[in-house]
Amino acid sequence: MKLLRFQSWLAGLWAGATVAVGGIAAPSLFMVLERQQAGMGAGRIFATEANVSLVVAVVLFLIERRRVRELARAQGSRSVMTGNLMLTLAALFLTVFGQHALHPMIEAAKAGQATALSFGALHGISAGLYWLKAVVIATLAWRLSDRSV
Repeated sequence: MKLLRFQSWLAGLWAGATVAVGGIAAPSLFMVLERQQAGMGAGRIFATEANVSLVVAVVLFLIERRRVRELARAQGSRSVMTGNLMLTLAALFLTVFGQHALHPMIEAAKAGQATALSFGALHGISAGLYWLKAVVIATLAWRLSDRSV
C-alpha cells in the first residue's frame, strides 16, 4: 500500500511539473526575454524536464512491474500488463521521441538546414506531443490515486 501511495504521489508530482514547465515556465520566458534568449532558455528547461521525465518514468515503470507481478502471483494470473504500465510506457515514448527525435530536427530547421518539415510544423508537432504527454501523465496520476487500482 505504501508503494502505491508513493507511486501515486510521484505520478502527481510529475504531472504537475510537466504542466508547470509547458504552461507557466516556458511561456513566461517569452514574455520577459528577447525571442532568441527565450527560445534558448525554454529549450534548456524542456531538456531538463525530459531528463527528469526519463528518470520518473523508469521508476514508475519498475514500481508498477513489481506491484503487478506480486498481484499476479497472489491471484495465480500470468498477465503483467496493466493500463498504468501502458500509460507509463506511452509517456516514456513521448519523452524520448520529443527530445531525441523531434528536438534535433527542430534545431536543424532553426539553423537553416533542409528538413522534411518547417520549423513551425516541427514545433507544432512537438508542442502537441508534449501536451499529449501531459494528459497521459495526468491520467496515470488520476488512475493511481484510485485505491482500488
